[in-house]
Amino acid sequence: MKFTCGNPNETFALGEKLGRLVQPGDVVLLTGDLGAGKTWFAKGVAKGLGVTEHVSSPTYTIINEYQGRLPFYHMDVYRLSDPDEAYDLGLEEYFYGQGVTLVEWPQRIEDFLPREVMMIDITVTGEEGRELEFTPLGTRYLELLEELKQSAGFRH
Repeated sequence: MKFTCGNPNETFALGEKLGRLVQPGDVVLLTGDLGAGKTWFAKGVAKGLGVTEHVSSPTYTIINEYQGRLPFYHMDVYRLSDPDEAYDLGLEEYFYGQGVTLVEWPQRIEDFLPREVMMIDITVTGEEGRELEFTPLGTRYLELLEELKQSAGFRH
């Protein structure tokens, strides 16, 4: 399922809609080139979860934790160069907890990820345009995508 966003505000709004629908234990994986809008989308998810503090990219800290209606764990694992680093950070514990985990650059920690996740690939389609392709892996995420389709009101 693909959603087309014509500007960063639409990308943020789609993330916000997803944030309103996620449940404890949900894992969202974001892929896309540098500057594609992964962090902007993540900020929308945080807003949809009711996070009120400033959300920033965890590029150097690897994980930022926020509290909204559910705990929100925003990870940027781009800087991890060795799977042992993921193990040492205890990343797996986040995936099976009561919060919502969003991971930028998940291909760097593939061996640690749950089998069932929502994968989202963001592609730049113009100066401000983005195409977000959602791939649900597992029944929970098929249901989540169905809910998002009904609530989004975006071109897809």
